[in-house]
Amino acid sequence: MSGSAGEQSDWKIIDRTEEMARKTLRLGVLISGDGSNLQALIDAIEQRELPGVEIALVVSNRADAYGIQRALKHRIPVIYLPWQKRSALPSTGNSMSTSEAKLTALLHLFQIDLIACAGWMRIFTPAFVSQFPRRLINLHPALLPDDGIGDIFTTSDGTVIPVFRGLHVVRQALEAGVKVTGSTLHYVTPEVDAGPVICRAEVAIEPGDTEESLHERIKQVEHKLIVKGIRISF
Repeated sequence: MSGSAGEQSDWKIIDRTEEMARKTLRLGVLISGDGSNLQALIDAIEQRELPGVEIALVVSNRADAYGIQRALKHRIPVIYLPWQKRSALPSTGNSMSTSEAKLTALLHLFQIDLIACAGWMRIFTPAFVSQFPRRLINLHPALLPDDGIGDIFTTSDGTVIPVFRGLHVVRQALEAGVKVTGSTLHYVTPEVDAGPVICRAEVAIEPGDTEESLHERIKQVEHKLIVKGIRISF
């Protein structure tokens, strides 16, 4: 009898291990516009390139964002969350905005494991970011150093270029006359565009490139990069 009981116990342990191995990563995706990176994730999941991953929630800060239609088409829960404008007063970083508090509640309600900013055009307060260490990731359309800190980046061919941060980094790269730019998927930290790198890819700047043409090529790279990064993070 004792041997039989022992065998049953062993099987239960194996079953729990298999159950943990099959745990689904519940992904939350934050968007502000077209949602092409969201679509890349949807396609990767449907084509089984991201086994064990599901998009559990999409949140948009714009009601007219086309990414909302992408989510609805694939029957993914999507919520429009109007975003409160930041106060003109300096933030101490000790409190979240009303919008961030609402977003936090949604992420907990939907039991989100990993949050991907995919074309999300809002900056979070340190108070919000601190709630999700290594659980909040962002696509940045420029190249960042491994630790996300510093003002220079060395490309694969040894060329040293400036690190571009902020909203208009594609334009900055063109104005600086560099030959290579790219995109970086990184963990979000309180410092803007400065978190540890998950993965990145370089994009050559071609003669005659405009901000629009270069941005479009960067976006094509980002579609692959965000899938790769989710796989690494999981």
